[in-house]
Amino acid sequence: MRAGKEDADDLPAGYTETGRSAFRSITIDGQEVEFSEGFGDLHTRVYEEVLAGHGYGIEDARPSIDLVHSVRNSSIVVPKNDAHPMLV
Repeated sequence: MRAGKEDADDLPAGYTETGRSAFRSITIDGQEVEFSEGFGDLHTRVYEEVLAGHGYGIEDARPSIDLVHSVRNSSIVVPKNDAHPMLV
């Protein structure tokens, strides 16, 4: 799914008025940790490290590749009553 205006309703009230378009948080043991800030130059930093010879190899990526292969080749399952409302 692409981020955009159609997703603005999923953001906390008043969040888009601050000029931010992404909200990242996770709840651990009932406590929310919000980490939306500090990722603006993440891709640039990663690319700089790769070009400097500090990148990851195929063996580092293999678990992710195996997971994607497994998901793409899985059978489709019809959601049951306990599925998330967006799946029903």
